[in-house]
Amino acid sequence: MADSELTAPFDLDAYLGRIGWEGHREPDAAALRGVHLAHMRAVPFENLDALGGTAPSLDPARLTAKLVHGRRRGGYCYEHNTLLALALEALGFRVTRLTARVVVGADRIEDRPRTHMALLAEVPGEPRPYLADVGFGAVGSLLEPVPLVADTEFHDAGRRHRLVHVPHRGPLEMWVLQAHGASAGAGWQAQYAFTVEPFEQLDYEVVNWHIATNPRSPFSRRPYAQRLLPDGHLLLDGRVLTRTGTDGTVTERKLEDDAEVRRVLAAEFGIDVPEGLRLLR
Repeated sequence: MADSELTAPFDLDAYLGRIGWEGHREPDAAALRGVHLAHMRAVPFENLDALGGTAPSLDPARLTAKLVHGRRRGGYCYEHNTLLALALEALGFRVTRLTARVVVGADRIEDRPRTHMALLAEVPGEPRPYLADVGFGAVGSLLEPVPLVADTEFHDAGRRHRLVHVPHRGPLEMWVLQAHGASAGAGWQAQYAFTVEPFEQLDYEVVNWHIATNPRSPFSRRPYAQRLLPDGHLLLDGRVLTRTGTDGTVTERKLEDDAEVRRVLAAEFGIDVPEGLRLLR
């Protein structure tokens, strides 16, 4: 890709076409929710670049080439949320980039490093920003942004979330995003914890490289993909395919081999696996 392409303006029209958003473009809460949900429905979560030993580029032009013009690829949190941040800024929102500790299954918040990217989007005229996140690869992810308000339950496109404060040693308030019913028989479960300290693009370049290339990172060892379906959620973790219905029913199937994983990614996730990439180790 030529240097001139790397400095090209963000192509908002192409992005909105990719996600299928035909609504208005004024920076209000309705557009924020609509664009967020459309992105979730259109662009899958996947880690195939990291599985191939490469940290995916976060350059705007390369991101657009892969996730927008590529059509048959997705990405993981740094790619999704960098792309959404660029789109929201082009629409007129003010965006703050955050990092979070993924705490699903953790005993303590401090047991997990800050490896997840999330966003705060400010809506002109509204007193509080919204937590926006199209890159959390789990069934507990937000479908629509929610206001940064503690102890209030939100119903975002059928899912239930709330934000709570928890004590910690730092000077800023620690927020935790909780999802209700993210796993069978579960009530409220913590998804990730964050403060509102802004992070810069260089910060994500460092953690992106670490997550993609560290041999102990789960994203460098097995295929991981998710997609939002009209009737639920589809997850591939290694060779296990899990379908979660909107009624909470969960079905699992173990895929036989590399070839079947490749076929499922193409047919059910809309992801074309790069030629020569070994999926199962």
